Order: sequence, then C-alpha cells, then structure tokens
Amino acid sequence: MPEKEIGKFTHYFAHVSVGVIALTDGLKVGDTIHVKGVHDDFTQKVESIEIEHKSVPEGKPGEAVGVKVAAKVHPHDRVFKVE
Repeated sequence: MPEKEIGKFTHYFAHVSVGVIALTDGLKVGDTIHVKGVHDDFTQKVESIEIEHKSVPEGKPGEAVGVKVAAKVHPHDRVFKVE
C-alpha cells in the first residue's frame, strides 16, 4: 500500500498511551497510520485526535496533535498515512 509521511512524534505520555505528532500534512479520525522508528514499526487506525485536550475531527499541517497509540512510541518516530 502506498504511504505518505505526515509528521513525526515529539512526545509520548505512557500513563495515557498518547503520542504527540508534529504534522507536516493533514490527519483525520479514521485514517490508518504507520509508525516507523528505530524501535517501533506498527500500523493502526486513528480513533481520536486532540489539540490542547479538546477532541477534534482532524489535524492540519503545522499543528501538534495528540493521538492514542497502540504501542509505545519515541521522539523522532516517523508517521505515515496509509493511502
């Protein structure tokens, strides 16, 4: 499946399993993402997106969004949207 890089993780909050993505392209609830890093490589569906603790339907380029993740992520892990 074709993939397009849409950002990188900047933070991970283990107690809530949420990673913060600095977006370079748009991301919507329902999109499938592929996380790839030195320690991480998994695919998951985006169930929710938050900006400043408020639920939003999508994130735009330049925004930092919180996404609940299925596994631990690390800063600089790359995020791809599966087309």
